[in-house]
Amino acid sequence: MAVTLNITAKSSVSTLVDIYDSEAIDPEYQVKSHAISCAIQQIGMGRYQWWLFVVAGFGWFSDSVWPLLSGLILTPVVAEFGFKPPYLSLALNTGLFVGAVVWGIGCDVWGRRWSFNATLFLTGVFGLASGGSGNFITLASLFAVCGFGVGGNLPVDSAVFLDLVPASHQYLLTVMSGWWSGGQLLGSLVAWPLIVNFSCHTNAANAISCARAENMGWRYLMFTLGGLTLLMWFVRFFVFRFYESPRYLIGRGRDEEAVEVIHRIAKFNGKADICTLTVGDLQKAVQEQSTNASPSFSIREVSGGSYPSPGAEVTSTERKKGFLSSSSHLSGSHIKALFATRRMAWSTSLLIVIWGTIGLASTLYNSFLSYILSKRGEVYGDGSLYTTYRNQVILSVLGVPGCLLAGWAVQLPHFALTGVFLFGSTTARSSDGLLGWNCGYAFCSNIMYGVLYAISPEIFPAKDRGTGNGLTATATRLFAILSPIIALYADLATAVPVYVSGGLILFAGTLALALPFEPCGKASL
Repeated sequence: MAVTLNITAKSSVSTLVDIYDSEAIDPEYQVKSHAISCAIQQIGMGRYQWWLFVVAGFGWFSDSVWPLLSGLILTPVVAEFGFKPPYLSLALNTGLFVGAVVWGIGCDVWGRRWSFNATLFLTGVFGLASGGSGNFITLASLFAVCGFGVGGNLPVDSAVFLDLVPASHQYLLTVMSGWWSGGQLLGSLVAWPLIVNFSCHTNAANAISCARAENMGWRYLMFTLGGLTLLMWFVRFFVFRFYESPRYLIGRGRDEEAVEVIHRIAKFNGKADICTLTVGDLQKAVQEQSTNASPSFSIREVSGGSYPSPGAEVTSTERKKGFLSSSSHLSGSHIKALFATRRMAWSTSLLIVIWGTIGLASTLYNSFLSYILSKRGEVYGDGSLYTTYRNQVILSVLGVPGCLLAGWAVQLPHFALTGVFLFGSTTARSSDGLLGWNCGYAFCSNIMYGVLYAISPEIFPAKDRGTGNGLTATATRLFAILSPIIALYADLATAVPVYVSGGLILFAGTLALALPFEPCGKASL
């Protein structure tokens, strides 16, 4: 049975139900997280959360732009350095894989704060530096380290945002994918004039070596977007004050710090007078849990004054002992928690398989999209750089409404439609026909990603959310590494990559129907 939260506010009472059965997660963590949820819901969606929506959105932007860039620069880079196209994607995806493992699991061990800032910094620095590469080995190495930073953005940033947003506004995690489509659009818009006007005028089929001075477009693109990423990091690190996740803190046994963070957020939002959560409330919730299988919480309302001193009602011995303190060590406890019950294990396993399948399908197609458009455009007599990058911009524009509609379309068969449009593109017999089918794919696939990016973090408990996000991201990146290996043996001028991608997406859609937890309208803990 799910636990109901009764939240008393100044003028209304709202009821929230969490997504888990009573035995799905650790009961002590569950009741403490309920109390934190009540406090955050009472504070409401204020200035802090809206700031977080922006700075966490930078991670979505980065995760979209940099994998896309490996495809956007592929044609001119191959012309300059003369290597097999899949190798650049292989280098980037190897870095993405390592980053997903390290940052995803690590943010449950050493905290969200360092990971939140370090990932964007590494991405910007090494992305910017890659523009100065003098050969393919240098470019691939810098791209791999850049991917290491990018790989942690979504696992960490989705956990950070969901940990601190009121349950009534969890839908914004789906809307956050607008940053992802915005990244695609901006990257394509910047690439179009730079690569068309500052590249060797060769096509994908007849790429030849060209001098660096004649092929600066892709470098200008890396400098521009690398600098923009560093600017985003500057805003995140120096302009916005990020507080550690209170749910992470209670999972580490640091209840006093968790309560202090709640009060600081309340003060930032101008709601200090109504926030009365204390460490004693958390301890009392645990005590009540032992005698009441379905506790309800009502956070009292006050009219003014300062909040109680956090930690005043707990002894130093209790603070040292902590709650779930074993989770502060690098161990398998976070992974075990995600497989603690049969239903939880089924949910986690399905998400890992779905994300792994999508990772292979989308990377196989998206990483080589510009290259495929150029190669197949030549067959139709229109494979120029101008047409190729114009079409890339059009596809990116179609992705924006797809992301914005993701929340409304959560129940629609977006997986099936995405796969259908991919298969349909193989029937195209003209450049415009190919573009039309790809427009349908771009629209539906952005809905698909928007829904997936929201559902996965919501299903994982906050104390293990980074690990859960890390496992799904690891599956995505691991299978993404396979895509350039497949591409080495597949002819990118044929429909083979498209057929494989379409089939995998349809398979993932079938698996999604079997997910046991429904997060829609329920509180994530």
